[in-house]
Amino acid sequence: MTPELAARIVADSRDRVAWVRARSRGITATDVAALTSDRAIARAADAKLMGSGFSGNAYTAHGRAREPEIAAWVAATHGIQPSSALFHAVVERRHLATPDGIGVDTAGRVTLAEIKTTNKSWRSIPRSYLRQVWWQQHVLGAERTLVAWEQHDGFVPVGDEPRCAWVDRDDAEIGKLVRLATALIDELYHRTTKERGPVERMPQPSAPPRQPFRALALAD
Repeated sequence: MTPELAARIVADSRDRVAWVRARSRGITATDVAALTSDRAIARAADAKLMGSGFSGNAYTAHGRAREPEIAAWVAATHGIQPSSALFHAVVERRHLATPDGIGVDTAGRVTLAEIKTTNKSWRSIPRSYLRQVWWQQHVLGAERTLVAWEQHDGFVPVGDEPRCAWVDRDDAEIGKLVRLATALIDELYHRTTKERGPVERMPQPSAPPRQPFRALALAD
């Protein structure tokens, strides 16, 4: 990992409390997976502020158990090393991502890995996962991502090896996600500052134009 990437680490998922806390203060790949359009902003804000109430099930437990094995296969076959770090983007520190693997070549180009388990036979990578991949590429400045997935039948892996496919960076799709993430930040800002109620202030000079990203006002 380059010093520049290391300097952008916010937390590590091995310290789950700190990782969850850090994720709550920004927009993650999980958040943008649900941002299909402007109509999804309100639902995404609800989930961000109130939580989904989902604490895991047998499928997520299986995924957590299998991820280190699949990550080792990715490292052995493609040279992308496992990662558990949460990174922030260069420009907007509230844009966050925790890729499953990171590789950096001699020219400094970043390659990522994303690992999934599924009980379905994929004909292509689901769109929600592609949004996660594009968001991670945006945050890390990566040019492509290896998506590796392992199908299981009754939690027994199918086949001798995981399947995988490369996903190239798509700046048009990333641009859409950044716009929707900005709208989500604004919605969260509006809801949380409204809940705090008006604060009496002394008259102030005219404020400068709003910056592209406002504070993500979430309670600590």
